[in-house]
Amino acid sequence: MKHVEQYTRGYFMPPRQSLKWTQKEYITEAPTWCSVDLRDGNQALIVPMNLEEKLEYFQMLVDIGFKEIEVGFPAASETEFVFLRTLIEQNLIPDDVTIQVLTQSREHIIRKTFESLKGAKRAIVHLYNSTSLAQREQVFRKSKQEIIDIAVTGAKLFLECASETEGNFQFQYSPESFTGTEIEFALEICNEVLEVWKPAADNKVIINLPATVSMSMPHVYASQIEYMSENLKYRDNVVLSLHPHNDRGTGVADAELGVLAGGQRVEGTLFGNGERTGNVDIITLALNMFSHGVDPKLNFENLPDLLKKYERLTKMRVGERHPYAGELVFTAFSGSHQDAIAKGMKWREEQNPPYWSVPYLPIDPHHIGREYEGDIIRINSQSGKGGIGYVLQHKYGLDLPAAMRESVGYRVKDVSDKLQKELQPDEIFTIFKESFVNVNEPIEFVRYQFEKSDDYQTTVIIRVNGEQKEIVGNGNGRLDAISNALQKHLGLSFTNLTYQEHALEIGSSAQAISYIGMTGDDGKTHWGAGIDVDIMTSSVKALFCAVNNMSRRSS
Repeated sequence: MKHVEQYTRGYFMPPRQSLKWTQKEYITEAPTWCSVDLRDGNQALIVPMNLEEKLEYFQMLVDIGFKEIEVGFPAASETEFVFLRTLIEQNLIPDDVTIQVLTQSREHIIRKTFESLKGAKRAIVHLYNSTSLAQREQVFRKSKQEIIDIAVTGAKLFLECASETEGNFQFQYSPESFTGTEIEFALEICNEVLEVWKPAADNKVIINLPATVSMSMPHVYASQIEYMSENLKYRDNVVLSLHPHNDRGTGVADAELGVLAGGQRVEGTLFGNGERTGNVDIITLALNMFSHGVDPKLNFENLPDLLKKYERLTKMRVGERHPYAGELVFTAFSGSHQDAIAKGMKWREEQNPPYWSVPYLPIDPHHIGREYEGDIIRINSQSGKGGIGYVLQHKYGLDLPAAMRESVGYRVKDVSDKLQKELQPDEIFTIFKESFVNVNEPIEFVRYQFEKSDDYQTTVIIRVNGEQKEIVGNGNGRLDAISNALQKHLGLSFTNLTYQEHALEIGSSAQAISYIGMTGDDGKTHWGAGIDVDIMTSSVKALFCAVNNMSRRSS
């Protein structure tokens, strides 16, 4: 790639080797978890959550089992301030849950933050300022001592405000952009803050070391954490916290190695939501531990419902291949994988072993509320659109659009329900063809021809209730011209044409299948499919099928 010479390694190694963590095989105990979804995750949303959504999300985090929850940046906006006051005044915070708030090391923001916390039973107040070389040189244009003074001034103000505010407070400090900070300077500024706060056994301080921008391979971050862990003052009374971001796609690895290196606490979000590439994904971290037989102290036993609520509240989408939670992570499309899993499950039933060890499945999907869609998916009236779509794809090479699977699924399940029987794959394929492919009434497609002028002009021969007609249309493409002809001459009305096509890999490789969806006046989406050796003809057939399905439903 060009311009590679512009990039250099912006991180700093410890002054001496810090590799004790490499002698540890796995994490033996879950760290303290702190969810930052309601601050770092929420501020990354295109549309931030409103008060009601924040309250519902907070309760979801409580139900999962989080004992520390960052509830926002109360000095940043009125919504954040009101949310925090609502939690406190309506007594919505369980006695065993500690809320956390964030503040820059600026006097008016610190005072506003403590004002928002009045009456809090237990709260972590999180102070931060940027310390990296790039931030010092480019943003603040201050010396190391001036940056230390900012942190120390804020730390002293914390003591003053805490003494004047009703509540029970624990302090936390972050050298923001820690991964881009000279490691000796990061240690110096943290120790200066600790000297102000003087942590004790009954009043521990949290030192949080964020990979604000992930700059190195995970082993470097681990070495940095180990160096800090071994050299912080008051170490027995300091909780060492990690806050990895995912710029390099290694957030989970950074956190895992950081815990091995001395990290006692991890800040992160559900599904890795957060600015830019996101925070570390606590779900993945927790279930990785679970897969090693370590209790993560969080409850993800109904992960599908949690995912739905998360997507509804955040308007974010979790990818199909997301670890543990993704729609397809426990689905094997490879025949050899399916065969191995089926045999492994059978062996498990026969032998009843004490440990989970099924090929290709790191954990039992049922333990997190998932179902395994295996080699043979049996379909009845209770089946889902995913299973029906999988059968059509696996057995017949039909890769239905996601939105179409719902329509096909309802049709197949309706037949199964009325027949009160399980449907075999050939029966499902027959239903699909009769309902979405060979639909020739009331409008039958005969043939078409095009003339190219400034736009596309088409003449289409059709039969309407057995009577042959010729209609003409124009459009910016062939399919658009035929669509316009149908609407103009037959009084049809539809919008939002959705189109997808692919080659049929099973059967004749020369054939193609097209899928078309359209929104009718009833506001519903109607689907059709067409199969032909010519991709344009298959698209036209799909269009007519969708039109006929729309006409049938409206009549």
